[in-house]
Amino acid sequence: MLEQGTISIHTENIFPIIKKSLYSDHQIFLRELVSNAVDAIQKLSMVSRAGEYSGDIGEPEIQLAIDKDKKTLSITDNGIGMTADEVKKYINQVAFSSAEEFIQKYKGDSNQPIIGHFGLGFYSSFMVASQVEIDTLSYKEGAQAIHWTCDGSPNFTLEDSPRTTRGTTITLHLMEEELEYLESARVQNLVKTYCDFMPVPIKLDGEVINRQKAPWRESANNLSKEDYLEFYRYLYPFQEEPLLWVHLNTDYPFIINGILYFPKLRPDVDVTKGQIKLFCNQVFVSDNVEEIIPQFLLPMRGVIDSTDIPLNVSRSALQGDRTVKKIGDYIAKKVGDRLKELYRDNREQYISAWKDLGTFVKFGVLNDEKFQKQVEDITVFRTTYQPSDTTPTVQVQTEDNDAWQDINPGAKLPYTTLKEYLERNKERHENRVFYCTDEASQATYVELHKSQGLEVLYMDSFIDTHFINFLEREYNEVKFTRVDSDLDNTLLDKEKPAEIVDPNTNKTRSEIIKELFEKAINKPKVNIRTEALKSDNPQGTPPAMVLLPEILRRLREMNAMMQQQSVEFPEDHILVVNTAHPLIQNLATLSQGSIIQDGGDSPTGQLANMICQHVYDLALMSQKGFDAEGMKSFVERSNDVLTKLTEQATK
Repeated sequence: MLEQGTISIHTENIFPIIKKSLYSDHQIFLRELVSNAVDAIQKLSMVSRAGEYSGDIGEPEIQLAIDKDKKTLSITDNGIGMTADEVKKYINQVAFSSAEEFIQKYKGDSNQPIIGHFGLGFYSSFMVASQVEIDTLSYKEGAQAIHWTCDGSPNFTLEDSPRTTRGTTITLHLMEEELEYLESARVQNLVKTYCDFMPVPIKLDGEVINRQKAPWRESANNLSKEDYLEFYRYLYPFQEEPLLWVHLNTDYPFIINGILYFPKLRPDVDVTKGQIKLFCNQVFVSDNVEEIIPQFLLPMRGVIDSTDIPLNVSRSALQGDRTVKKIGDYIAKKVGDRLKELYRDNREQYISAWKDLGTFVKFGVLNDEKFQKQVEDITVFRTTYQPSDTTPTVQVQTEDNDAWQDINPGAKLPYTTLKEYLERNKERHENRVFYCTDEASQATYVELHKSQGLEVLYMDSFIDTHFINFLEREYNEVKFTRVDSDLDNTLLDKEKPAEIVDPNTNKTRSEIIKELFEKAINKPKVNIRTEALKSDNPQGTPPAMVLLPEILRRLREMNAMMQQQSVEFPEDHILVVNTAHPLIQNLATLSQGSIIQDGGDSPTGQLANMICQHVYDLALMSQKGFDAEGMKSFVERSNDVLTKLTEQATK
């Protein structure tokens, strides 16, 4: 061993780092200095209650003063003040936090939290100031006021001060490029951003400019509905009112307070970016909470306030912090509990909010197993089921008068859980779920199912494609079938008598219809099936339907998603021609006049061909939109069909 010793750190090297790199945003200097001022006031209150100070502590306040002529901004508090020794210890010894030492001494008093944790906050003043002065007088009896000055170098001066009032004044001589902080509006904006909820009045030009009261530190029993709504409007002006909210309040095994709101989700909301404001002891810290709360709760809004979140570490460390993980789990559980409470106590409100709540819930189910277990029985889907309301109206006499009051909850709203759906339909189609992903384009298919008493669930949100796959893994015995993927036997009329074979063609009507469509469409990859759809009103059923087999469709959707491409309509698909529809039956009859004349089709044959193409196009329209050329052909063909029909009608 050649040498053993200690590594020395020179202030002339570390000081520029502290001044320029401690914080990425210069404007937070005011947050740090005001936080220190609040700490000083809280400390005075604590020593007073401990019996170590018998004087009058007065009304706490922080004064901000701007002097444009001198280019100074000052922050004055009437708190505990400092002695010369304390200035040497807490100011001259960089990064030695007085807050930590003070907490250890008075840690029994949890009602007066100390904001400071870093020990470097004071030095943020050098990001905007070329010179900083401290003028302070300690609360201690017989203390001498002290004046400290530093120009941002390792050199400082410390001398006696004529100050006679207890407390501390920090005066910043602003750099030329930082003179924006001499504008009252700019300073007020910073106070509103960072210090609005600090529990001490902050004054500028004699006027209090902060709210002071932090609703999230109140008991939920002390807040009314209007209090919650007013706070939301303050945080997020010009937004629609929230759906509901969750009040967080716990001090074990960690300290966390907050109010989280479920907002109405607009299409332009980025659900991957946090909307929640992070505070520490009522001091605004950040809008970035991505590492603190579960990802599925990021679209929520509101406030989280905790002293147990390590704010002075890197994001990667924050994500791996055990306490942060526990806080995230706690928040998710509280959200789940609130949803269950609403579902139990006011299902109607729960259902009315589901369009927005559903995104939170389903995203949470996909990403958090504990949350999934919490909400699995309150995850609902819109349904075609309409129960017959046979429950008699219940009336009770009120206590106030003789009037009879109807307390019948009314008809059940058209929403259901998956378990309710499976139980309700187990006799007809056990462990099978029919669903719809687009109410408009799949309306024909939905109506066909409804007409035969088959219940359909609407799974039409953007997240449902993934959610269906998840449900199939959870309920591995259940088969999910989109209404346009195949036709259940319940929808087909299998009881019709056998078709008669035409002696001229030696073919049944269904075979003739199939050949007509194969010739007209001329697409070998389209599988044409002829089926009779069951209905009391055949005219009300579709003449033809395009089906996309469930497994093949999902594979295409998955491949498109992985390649970040739009899903293209497959050339391979099924066209079911409804032989029970009057149009198709007439088409078969019309085709009988299709006699080849002079090397071409007869007029009726041409018309039959065009009608087949038209029926196919109408069926396609429920599955995909036409491109410009396809729409042009469809319109032209429509006009031709109508022209030929009118020609036939006028003969």
